[in-house]
Amino acid sequence: MNATSPEAAPGRIVLLTTSHRVAPGLLSWPAWQALHGADRVLCADGAHPQLPYLREAGITVDEAAPTAEELIDACAGGRTVVVVATGEGEPALTDGLARLAGSGRVSMPALELLPASYDLPGARLLDLVQVMDRIRAECPWSSQQTHKGLAKYGIEEAYELVEAIEDGDRDELREELGDVLLQVVFHARIAEEDAEEPFSIDDVAGGIVAKLIHRHPHVFGDETATTPEEVKEHWLRTKAVEKQRESVTEGIPLGQPGLALASKLASRVRTAGLDVPLPTGEGIGYELLAMAVRAEAAGVDPEAALRVAARAYRDAVRAAEGLSG
Repeated sequence: MNATSPEAAPGRIVLLTTSHRVAPGLLSWPAWQALHGADRVLCADGAHPQLPYLREAGITVDEAAPTAEELIDACAGGRTVVVVATGEGEPALTDGLARLAGSGRVSMPALELLPASYDLPGARLLDLVQVMDRIRAECPWSSQQTHKGLAKYGIEEAYELVEAIEDGDRDELREELGDVLLQVVFHARIAEEDAEEPFSIDDVAGGIVAKLIHRHPHVFGDETATTPEEVKEHWLRTKAVEKQRESVTEGIPLGQPGLALASKLASRVRTAGLDVPLPTGEGIGYELLAMAVRAEAAGVDPEAALRVAARAYRDAVRAAEGLSG
């Protein structure tokens, strides 16, 4: 028997991977071709979610977990063996194949990693929803939380996000964005249990998607906007139609920090073209109000400006204490 005879051909191993974030059975065309053309299809997990769909498609799947040596033997004679990988990715098998290939003593089959389904952007959000669902059901602390009880954490996480942005720390920014996202998913999970008006994370996402599309007619519709100012004009106009508010002050949360509140009120007044004199009175409050309105008119965020100054003050204090910044 010569080295080029069919009996001596080393064959082919295809490691087929799938994503649990994609509905089972939705595989790529190359994956279906490999499965239908294989001499043998193996899967170590008899409960693998893909198996019912593969069998429905007429593919025989053997429940087996061969060693690297056994898999190579199964490929002898030029046969193709497809291994449907489990969620862990078959590390023991791939390590064994790598070890044999590195030995130089084995005629190795062709090795191919074939992703049968791919994660779409945002797919990991499904993992977050699943993890939150389990935590809500099984964690003694999380299972008792309410919207009101979590409110303070939402405020804290928002401020920590702002701090990460102002510090320019990319690692902190990524982490704090995750913490803010957790608050959204947590509240949505709690909302599912409301007896009278339940809603889910899908309702939350669906609502903001609809809002974004409606308020961006220059992207999803026939209108045109070429400058940020025109975009803002579109946004404010569609928002006004949606809300049908009687006053420009409606929708402004009065519980936000004072400088931010004053700046937001001034912004609404200026955008509406109203001429509203500032109230007069004695005390630092009225002075701060006037400064916040002046800052907003100049395009300056008074809260951010004060934080910058406060940090400089913090550094001066530390320097006076003989400490580094």
